[in-house]
Amino acid sequence: MTPKRPALAVLVKGWPRLSETFIAQELVALEAAGQPFEIWSLRHPTDTKTHPLHDRLQAPVHYLPEYLHDAPARVTRARAAARALPGYAEAWRIWRADLRRDPTHNRIRRFGQACVLATELPAEVRGLYAHFLHTPSSVARYAAIMRGLPWGFSAHAKDIWTSPDWEISEKLSEQSHGAAFGATCTGFGARHLQDMADGTPVDLIYHGLDLGRFPPPPDRPTRAPDAPFHMMSVGRLVEKKGFDRLIAALALLPAGLDWHWTHIGGGGLGDLLQDLAADLGVADRITWRGACDQPEVIDAMRGADLFVLPSRVAADGDRDGLPNVLMEAASQRLPILSTPVSAIPEFIETGTHGLLVEDAPAALAAAMQQLAATPQDTARMAEAALMRLRTDFAMPPGIAQLNTRLTEMLERCP
Repeated sequence: MTPKRPALAVLVKGWPRLSETFIAQELVALEAAGQPFEIWSLRHPTDTKTHPLHDRLQAPVHYLPEYLHDAPARVTRARAAARALPGYAEAWRIWRADLRRDPTHNRIRRFGQACVLATELPAEVRGLYAHFLHTPSSVARYAAIMRGLPWGFSAHAKDIWTSPDWEISEKLSEQSHGAAFGATCTGFGARHLQDMADGTPVDLIYHGLDLGRFPPPPDRPTRAPDAPFHMMSVGRLVEKKGFDRLIAALALLPAGLDWHWTHIGGGGLGDLLQDLAADLGVADRITWRGACDQPEVIDAMRGADLFVLPSRVAADGDRDGLPNVLMEAASQRLPILSTPVSAIPEFIETGTHGLLVEDAPAALAAAMQQLAATPQDTARMAEAALMRLRTDFAMPPGIAQLNTRLTEMLERCP
């Protein structure tokens, strides 16, 4: 007997991705909660490693043509078949209005991918759910209109702060085939989207952390103030992560502090930042590990003395939401130094769960010196962050809320 196809299609930018453990964690938890789905990815993977989470997911994965010219026959067939769908004319009208305001190749690609998605989705699909409010939600929206299906989304950070207001407003409006629901992972982002919504409910659903995936935190002996001080960071080498300012801060540390900094993650600014470290004379105290899987990240956290994430707002408005790596550091009782950007203060109250300072190099350097010199205070804040994680940022409540929204959306479709 052929197994029944899932009623939900989940659209993602790429699958799998090392930098998006929050998506993998959510999908594994939804699957365990009994919500079957298929994954449709706009892009093929580029990472050479995967997390153990990715191996746990049972959902089938389909790939849309990443570039339309790479699959001309598939796209041509889809366009021809899409014209017979009941909502094609309306989807075309909406896309043409979008294209006039955003005349880019990316906008053209979104419609072509939507045609492929709408015509290749199984007949059993009754709703679409997109991760990220920009490109994936556009493809989901166009395809959903073609098929006459409801759609929902999860928004995160860049997709909120770099999308034009007109596009967000229309995706949150019942009058323009907007989403049946939206979710976002920070109170900061939720308030912004709720203020723009016209009929679409937007829920605050923290990603939380599935603590069952992590080892118990180590018992950290109190470090002597003059002992070697090992700092680490995890994050892509992009502007909003602020690593250029962190490297400048490292160059300001006093000669008497025996420090080392390890960075984990990929990204396009790697060569520039390594050159900066060399120019500032700190390259020999830095280890660049590149992309790592989650067990490697956690192992590094267990051996470090401080986790540093100097997030800031990029020139184009891009910024972090509430980075999962902060919760991962807290899960290992690793002290945290970060910045009061976006939703980071929703998890870290400065002086209680860690330190939040401005991203100026001098401020970061002063905070690192303070944390190195006061190990008992640093340990107290790390313990408080672990307790806050366990008490207020566990994963199950958010997954239950999201699962309810998805089920309600699917039930709306005959």
